[in-house]
Amino acid sequence: MISPNGVHPQHIPGSRVRVVFGPGNLDHIGEIAREQGASRVLLVSDAGIRAAGHVERAVRSLYRAGLPVRVFDEVGQNPTTIHVGHGVIASKAFRPDLIIGLGGGSSMDCAKGINFLLTNGGRVQDYWGTDKAQQPLLPMIAVPTTAGTGSDAQSYALITDPETHQKMACGDAKALARVALLDPELTATQPPRVAAATGIDAVAHAVESAGCTKRNDTSRTLSREAWVLLESAFERVMHDPSDTDARQRMLLGAHLAGAAIENSMLGAAHALANPLTGLCGIVHGVAVGLMLPHVVRFNSQRGECPYSDLVEDPEQLASRIEQLLDAGHLPRTLGKADVPESKIPELAKMAATQWTATFNPRKVGESEMLEMYRMAL
Repeated sequence: MISPNGVHPQHIPGSRVRVVFGPGNLDHIGEIAREQGASRVLLVSDAGIRAAGHVERAVRSLYRAGLPVRVFDEVGQNPTTIHVGHGVIASKAFRPDLIIGLGGGSSMDCAKGINFLLTNGGRVQDYWGTDKAQQPLLPMIAVPTTAGTGSDAQSYALITDPETHQKMACGDAKALARVALLDPELTATQPPRVAAATGIDAVAHAVESAGCTKRNDTSRTLSREAWVLLESAFERVMHDPSDTDARQRMLLGAHLAGAAIENSMLGAAHALANPLTGLCGIVHGVAVGLMLPHVVRFNSQRGECPYSDLVEDPEQLASRIEQLLDAGHLPRTLGKADVPESKIPELAKMAATQWTATFNPRKVGESEMLEMYRMAL
């Protein structure tokens, strides 16, 4: 499935994204953009990625390919409609014909949000849901610098409305990246806390896509391969960030898990995590990792194991996830994440409205969400 041959395209079964996998491939992004027909490039990133030197490397490669570039690096953690709006203002007069999202899921999601508004106008809220864009979107190259969100393999962007605190899932087949450039050298600059949060998010993607009601033969294969890569590499990366093989496994595993979501869906762990992010400010990966073992146990209470593609025993799966949380020094309870018990009813009410909850293998509503939050106390 993967090859060390630099910029040669690789195709993952079940994915419409061309994958360019290998160390040092960021230096080839100019020629890849040229291959996609680019003449003017908008590069969306954040200040941390610029400080790490990745933006400069990408810009140099684009200039070598003769491509003018406008950099927008004001993306914040958990991007909001405000970040997207600023990106549109900063780039509209430049008239880009290709967008690069360079960074974690926030940069890639913000790039997709900017793409919606540059090409179709309106507000981000207009694209909340599925296939709301009427006009074509600009081609996009996704370059993850974290092994986690899988946004490089997905047609959805998660953008927060700062007024309602809702995380809006804006999905459109036209928003899917044309190319995912996976360069494991880029993940070496992740701070340990970022590596832990994004890595456990990828683990959650593999687990939830394996158990959701929309799983199918293609997604099940992707979920299983992602789990094998991520479960075997997460502790190694936490122990030794210089472990190149482990970093490669994490990066590819995160992409496969993202492709599994693109072919299926998620479940209650993400529905429970979104209010924790929106109302309590908990980083998404931390929130979803915290809730995941409790969701696995809840979904298996009736003696079934929706996750049998990964492991036969659901308690073994939940315990293994807890071991990974410990390896990443991530909280396993709401108390450790400073979430007061008094907030749980409000969180449960909001979690019950989340779209991903409808694909959970066990039917869930507000009372079930309340139960799982209490399990996590």
